[in-house]
Amino acid sequence: MFEWWHWIVLGLCLAMTELAVPAFFIVWFGIGAIAVGIVLLALPDLAVATQMLFWAGLSTLLVVFWFRYLKPRTISAVGTSAAHVRGEVGVLVSDLCPDTRGQVRFQKPVLGSDIWECYAATPIKAGERVRIVAVEGSYIKVEEAK
Repeated sequence: MFEWWHWIVLGLCLAMTELAVPAFFIVWFGIGAIAVGIVLLALPDLAVATQMLFWAGLSTLLVVFWFRYLKPRTISAVGTSAAHVRGEVGVLVSDLCPDTRGQVRFQKPVLGSDIWECYAATPIKAGERVRIVAVEGSYIKVEEAK
């Protein structure tokens, strides 16, 4: 018969396995095992078959919830071409003048990066919100967001 701590150890081992196999899939089985261990603290006489069924069911629900609801939110809504990023808003990291370049940081990656070198036609202070006007090579042209 499995004890509550067996499930906790299994859950931690599965969660640590995720570090070696970065698929972000095994961790849900680890969380399910930890949940079974917590349930066994409250209900110590739970049958082994019930424990396994609870673990399999909860792990499956977590995996489905991840792939159906949470994972799509982590994918950038920004398109993969320069035409789709126009209008995205970020925060200026360093002061920007027409004769100098600066950096802008985006909350979600834009074209694969969350920090971009930028320039503008008008001076803009660091910390201001800016909007992408155009992508020109490895630089983006920005203007102050209103």
